[in-house]
Amino acid sequence: MSTQAKPFLTPEQYLEIERRAEYKSEYWRGEMFAMAGATRQHGLLTGNLLASLHQQLRGRRCEVYSSDMRVLIPATGLYTYPDVVAVCGDTRLADDHRDTLLNPTFVAEILSPSTESYDRGRKFEHYRTVESLQEYLLVAQDRVQVELYTRQPEGTWLLREARRLEDALELGSIGCRILLADLYDKVEVPA
Repeated sequence: MSTQAKPFLTPEQYLEIERRAEYKSEYWRGEMFAMAGATRQHGLLTGNLLASLHQQLRGRRCEVYSSDMRVLIPATGLYTYPDVVAVCGDTRLADDHRDTLLNPTFVAEILSPSTESYDRGRKFEHYRTVESLQEYLLVAQDRVQVELYTRQPEGTWLLREARRLEDALELGSIGCRILLADLYDKVEVPA
């Protein structure tokens, strides 16, 4: 069995590899981490959220992206792919390739068994260092549960939860409203 250490990659080397790769990988501290494939539930939730936000943001100075838009967290050096990300106002991109966002306003992650603890913990720690980020949405795929963390003026984060299909959450950072009935449309969750 081989115990070879992974080679250390610079951010530039990572981006060169990543831009040619057939699959997406995160990057942090010199290492690339392949991202797992998504379930049907994950795909439906991501699509439903993206469609809702896209419709509500039409004609405004906001853009919403799927998980194909890479985000760089400058303070920690993490390159990651949120499930859904939105930016309002001027969009700041890392370089002329225009594929790495620096200033997200809103980020959403669809929780899965393999990523839930990371999305709630370490990844949220990274996201909290991004000054432009105002809201972080976590969406469960195995139950109706949505958690919205909103940055407060003093820098703390306020949690609001919704757990019923008749609930809605206001996304003040981007001026949108999420109806859980629309978000969970066609998603099979236990009663």
